[in-house]
Amino acid sequence: MDGQELTGGSFAEEGVAYVPLAPLLEALGGWETGWDQPTRTATADTGLFSLSVPAWRSQVLADGFPFDTSAATLVRGGCTYVPLRSLASLLGARVEFVDWSSPVTVSSGQEAEYTEEDLYWLSRIISAESRGESLLGQMAVGSVILNRRASGKFPDTIQGVIFDRKDAVQFEPVANGTIYDEPTRQSILAARLVLSGASVVGGCMYFFNPSLSTGQWIRRNCTYYTSIGCHMFYQ
Repeated sequence: MDGQELTGGSFAEEGVAYVPLAPLLEALGGWETGWDQPTRTATADTGLFSLSVPAWRSQVLADGFPFDTSAATLVRGGCTYVPLRSLASLLGARVEFVDWSSPVTVSSGQEAEYTEEDLYWLSRIISAESRGESLLGQMAVGSVILNRRASGKFPDTIQGVIFDRKDAVQFEPVANGTIYDEPTRQSILAARLVLSGASVVGGCMYFFNPSLSTGQWIRRNCTYYTSIGCHMFYQ
């Protein structure tokens, strides 16, 4: 973790790297954890959101909104262990894996700077494009917008990416006006998370809902990455 060995012991099980939650949060931001015995849930306040980690579940809660993880949380020897890559991503850290004989390295996220205008537009496009999706799915949509902004192939502002018309309107909410609707609380959280460094779909710059679009150009010209909820994501 930023060049220092994480305390508390880690292990791999069924292809998933697990780390102890409390040392992970301490190393990433000095956040303290608590434990609620009746619900068997670890808790923490990251400053950006409250985190709840129920034992034996494949979800954690960020401000009460479910975030799907790659595997279930485990409790061993009185310690809560979490899937490393999923939690690190949620917390804006980067994980580098070479092979099981090499250390897994984690780089904590840098303090992100963004404007209220960035949050305003990103939360609205997330809400309009993925209202009803999980927190993970909404973060994925936000990640695509930020990947486009950073690519050099699209405008270099979030508002510019959303309203880009170089090859026709890029996003349906711009065409139908729902981009101006008030965003949901979950969409605002998703926007804050990706603006703070969380990334869940790698370098993807395209997505579509196959129930609403055939996505022919994307399928022909891009590489499939993953599906989350109703959306397919492509690099």
